[in-house]
Amino acid sequence: MSLLLDTVPASVEVVESTLGFGSNNLYTDILIVVLIIVMLALLASALMVNRAMKSIIRITMPELVNEEAARRLANKGWLKRSWNKMMGIRPISEEKDIVIDHEYDGIRELDNPIPIWFNFLFYGTIFFGLVYLFIYQVSGLGMNQDQEYAHEMVVAEKERQAYLAASASNVDESTVEFQPEMAAEGKAIFAANCVACHGGNGEGGIGPNLTDKFWLHGGEIKDVFKTIKYGVPDKGMVPWEQTLSPAQIAQVASYIVTLRDTKPANPKEPQGEEVSYGSTEAAETTAVDNAVDKKTEQ
Repeated sequence: MSLLLDTVPASVEVVESTLGFGSNNLYTDILIVVLIIVMLALLASALMVNRAMKSIIRITMPELVNEEAARRLANKGWLKRSWNKMMGIRPISEEKDIVIDHEYDGIRELDNPIPIWFNFLFYGTIFFGLVYLFIYQVSGLGMNQDQEYAHEMVVAEKERQAYLAASASNVDESTVEFQPEMAAEGKAIFAANCVACHGGNGEGGIGPNLTDKFWLHGGEIKDVFKTIKYGVPDKGMVPWEQTLSPAQIAQVASYIVTLRDTKPANPKEPQGEEVSYGSTEAAETTAVDNAVDKKTEQ
């Protein structure tokens, strides 16, 4: 008997609901349905009582019903009267009160007032003009055209820098271009990571000389970027794509381009094939190299 009693609670535990309500208890869902039905019944009863009371009032107190109807009619015409007043419209029955004492060829003129909306617009523009004059011309709270131009230029410059920063991270060996403004940052990265193999001025050491016209893997900016990115594992140069971002690799590559024909002390012997550069590009890299040196000195 005790075993039977012990198993009874387990058999009457929570019964899962299949009605689709939020609760997982069938009895809770049934209670919710009952409450909804009771509330609907109460609402229907209230509506029936309301209709019955109106019928009783209509029979026992007709004067009260007439007063209510008149009040509703008066309220209904309030909107139309307000509209006519705002537009300056007078009823035909009042035209005799606004006739001007002169006529021409049987034509009489009415002294209609200026509509309220026109006065509101007229005085509103005057008020707006005074506020505008105070803000932009007297107090200096608002920016004039020159100040707005300067502000927009600052915002545009910030957006340009953000765009350049975002686009720099998307550069690769097929899209990289020589950018002189990157050389200074590239020099700092070169000094921190490349000096041990290529020397402080690119004269070479363990690695090849970067200042002459002889290159093992190509001397153009795209070739330099590719060599830095993927490295030359057979020669002991590690790939830097895991250490440096694409923007940083582009900076280093631009700096290496500026090292052309700088003739540092104790250069390593030439290695690889000779590469020829145009005179214009050589002059540009020389000028950039001088600018980098001046910036470093500062």
